[in-house]
Amino acid sequence: MSGLVTSSSSLKEFFRDLLLEVTARQRVALNASTEFYLVNLLAEFAASDKLFSRDAEGRREHEPLAELYHRALQQEREERIRTLRRLGDVSLYKVGFFSGALQQGMVGPDYYIQMGGAAYGQVAELVPAGGFTGVYRELCDKFRSLAEVLEEISARGLVSAGPAGALRVYESWVRTGSDKLERVLVDAGWVPRKGPLAN
Repeated sequence: MSGLVTSSSSLKEFFRDLLLEVTARQRVALNASTEFYLVNLLAEFAASDKLFSRDAEGRREHEPLAELYHRALQQEREERIRTLRRLGDVSLYKVGFFSGALQQGMVGPDYYIQMGGAAYGQVAELVPAGGFTGVYRELCDKFRSLAEVLEEISARGLVSAGPAGALRVYESWVRTGSDKLERVLVDAGWVPRKGPLAN
């Protein structure tokens, strides 16, 4: 993400433009409300401490998804909605931006996709009819596709940050063979085009 974005509104504009570009390329159609939700999610998690919760002493900690889900089951409706929404948001962001690291962990990306998609599906059933029901339903139904969109957004940001970021994307591409990561590297001039690339 070349050039630091200094204000919240310009950060949101940056992510909106990038989201629209990547969803068009990957042919992922989204309602405007879902686009708005994702732009806000990306802008919020741009501050890395938003991915963490705080313990009793105020230290940052990573709360496992299973604990979030267990806590949600014990809560009243409004708190349950907030906890499940956080579970969905954290899952989507992590599987999109840290897929390579997750593949080497105890649980892989599919775990995050299943947990996050299910959490959004439950939120869609818990929120009042109308409002954001459609957004959460779309996030649930298209979770895997949206994770791929975020993965490309992350890769484009890493490549534009310089050689160290491009190397991380290259290593992930070599490991996974992802057409999307190859396209990012080709577009940035880091690898030669071998033939037609899938969108």
